Amino acid sequence: MLWPDGEPWPVCAIPHKRGSGYRYSDVVREREVLERAWRRDPRGGPNAEEVDELGGFKRGRHAPYLADTDPVPLIAVAQLYRRDVPGLPDIGEGDLLQVFWCGFERHGDSRHDLHVELRWRHSEDVTSPLAEQPAPQVVGRRELVPAPCVLHPEEIVEHPDLMALAPSLRDRIDAWEGPEDDGGPQYISDASTAPGWKVGGHIAWPLTGPRPLPCSVCGAELGPLLTVDHTEWDPSTRSWIPYEDRWEADSMGANAPTAVSPGRGRLTVAVCPRDPHHPLGLVGQ
Repeated sequence: MLWPDGEPWPVCAIPHKRGSGYRYSDVVREREVLERAWRRDPRGGPNAEEVDELGGFKRGRHAPYLADTDPVPLIAVAQLYRRDVPGLPDIGEGDLLQVFWCGFERHGDSRHDLHVELRWRHSEDVTSPLAEQPAPQVVGRRELVPAPCVLHPEEIVEHPDLMALAPSLRDRIDAWEGPEDDGGPQYISDASTAPGWKVGGHIAWPLTGPRPLPCSVCGAELGPLLTVDHTEWDPSTRSWIPYEDRWEADSMGANAPTAVSPGRGRLTVAVCPRDPHHPLGLVGQ
């Protein structure tokens, strides 16, 4: 993260249990060991010594001294520059969007939601960046710790979720697709909501179907800002694989470069179109 040295790092102070889970350092080390092992031996993977080390990375009560309200650093999830992502909203508060979340899914009314925070800043104002970013000691799940990777944004055209369309239009799509076994394009897989991480676009509703997302302050319908997905493609959405990635599309982990899987696997952060400072909404599908 391009974060100013001396500016307080965002923290979670919302009350919840935060001493049990996986050590953040163990999650990072586990990935280092596995990446090195599979690169060295694509067939066999980790050797006996590495297997022994991996066996020590277990869930446990690693920070029992943390009280339920002790501030814990939020995890850096993503940073997006407007120069790279034209779809970012222009709210006049900078050219850089930074996304953070808590390492525990224990928030909201259900006590099973993530806590997400957004920061906007002018990148040119950061003249003395923070050298080492803070991280929590413990996280609730390994899949909430992003693996560092570089984004290569690509503008695409996608269409609304099938169930968000009028019945008459769905009938026309059925006629266009033809029989399911003819191997032709399918709206849901090939033309509707794209898989993977994306800015803007449309929300996929595979579990609940479309539902209203009114702003809790002004009532305006929230719009998708960022979607975080556990994979960039799967067997049914291979048509979305970038041409540059198709040569390695079937290699281990190629479709999951971030190693992230929030909630049920896909999380959309939605913001108010009238005022992005109004409370954001989260859609887990």
